[in-house]
Amino acid sequence: MAHPSQDAQRRTELSSSQHPFAVLFGCSDSRLSAEIIFDRGLGDLFVVRTAGHVVDTTVIGSIEYGVEMLGTPLVVVLGHDSCGAIAAAHQALTTGDLPRNFVRAVVDRVIPSLVTGAGSADGAREQSEDPRSVRLPAPENLQAEHVRATVRMLHSYSATLADAVAEGRCAIVGMEYALGEGTARVVEVLGEI
Repeated sequence: MAHPSQDAQRRTELSSSQHPFAVLFGCSDSRLSAEIIFDRGLGDLFVVRTAGHVVDTTVIGSIEYGVEMLGTPLVVVLGHDSCGAIAAAHQALTTGDLPRNFVRAVVDRVIPSLVTGAGSADGAREQSEDPRSVRLPAPENLQAEHVRATVRMLHSYSATLADAVAEGRCAIVGMEYALGEGTARVVEVLGEI
């Protein structure tokens, strides 16, 4: 690891402005520090984090700020294996057990991404005999489905992001990080990288 842009000189350079090259929207899990994972320093990434990388209006506003106000050409959605929010959503869907308090709000926002893309590895829904039935992706595909759904949600909810992608000013990339291996793989791309 090079540990770039982390010294006193870099802090001084950034004291009046920032010009990150990517907005990184990821999970608030303590094992998922974007600057460490991608070996980046101060001013390189505009980071937004929530448990389970769930989207709400302040998240979208923060990401739009990075793209519109800071001119950042890349939005990365970073999910990871062993995610507690994904596990809790899966448990809620398969057993009916829901977490208490406001943790449920996180799970409630993860559940649609697991259901809407269910059916196959590429996210296409398979037809069921009973239209009211729900099929979940295989457990090993849950995180990738949530990342894909989050990328698509950001694009469809935000006219700012959709316009930036359509105009070629920005791309939205979904990635899945493997904690044990320390590797990340691309699972979804909208726009030109």
